[in-house]
Amino acid sequence: MSLKIYISGTLYDKEDAKISVYDHGLLYGDGVFEGMRSYGGKVFRHGEHLERLYNSAKAIWLQIPIAKAELETAVNDTLVANGIEDGYIRLIVTRGAGSLGLDPNRTSDPQVIIITDHISLYPTEYYENGLEIVSVSTIRNHPDALSPRVKSLNYLNNILAKIEGLQAGCVEALMLNHKGEIAECTGDNIFLVSHGEVLTPPIDAGILEGITRDAVIELAKSSGLAVREIPLTKHDVYIADECFLTGSAAEVIPVVKVDSRVIGNGRPGTITRDLIAKFHELTRS
Repeated sequence: MSLKIYISGTLYDKEDAKISVYDHGLLYGDGVFEGMRSYGGKVFRHGEHLERLYNSAKAIWLQIPIAKAELETAVNDTLVANGIEDGYIRLIVTRGAGSLGLDPNRTSDPQVIIITDHISLYPTEYYENGLEIVSVSTIRNHPDALSPRVKSLNYLNNILAKIEGLQAGCVEALMLNHKGEIAECTGDNIFLVSHGEVLTPPIDAGILEGITRDAVIELAKSSGLAVREIPLTKHDVYIADECFLTGSAAEVIPVVKVDSRVIGNGRPGTITRDLIAKFHELTRS
């Protein structure tokens, strides 16, 4: 059975799901998106994802043409249409088709696209044994140029960092901000564990405020762990007892080596493993 793709109110077979080549989402990366997970047919933190999507759109002067409740229903209906219970959802809003040229006032008919599919971002052994990542020279976009809180269709910044990481033999790369502080990885937020405390960069470090990031912070605090959102440097990463990444697609994944430096004892740490278990319980129970 061909996957069904939702485009602005209609479900199309995957092969027939098309938008205009004049859409500014394609021409200029002008649009916003969310990546979400469903567990047992229920979208994890659906409301928070939609809130972030609409906030991203508002920040770039993009009017989403349907109401939030209607979009939530459309996401759920698309999952059902594809028979997907445990899956990944890519929700996209483009500026719409227009003329060649940057002027968004010459566009019309913003497109709302919902893709539901299965995703396996990393092999199982990475969750069991941990990732090796590398810091790269491509820095996170300056927040005064483009707010990192806008999840825009223009991901070239992250892609260039990803390429650097892949060329170094790593599937994920660590990006710094314009101050030389730790920001985030190309698709995930980063956490450290040091002396029993959970540390992560603050929002003003130029990072996306991840939905999974927030969930893990809540889980850590409910476990009695101290959580601090503070500026961090590569030195803090190198001397950390544990390190892990969070993201909708990746969930919670350990990191055991950064820039060839072994983190802790080179195995996923106790706190990391406990938070992975608690996240699984939160999403799968």
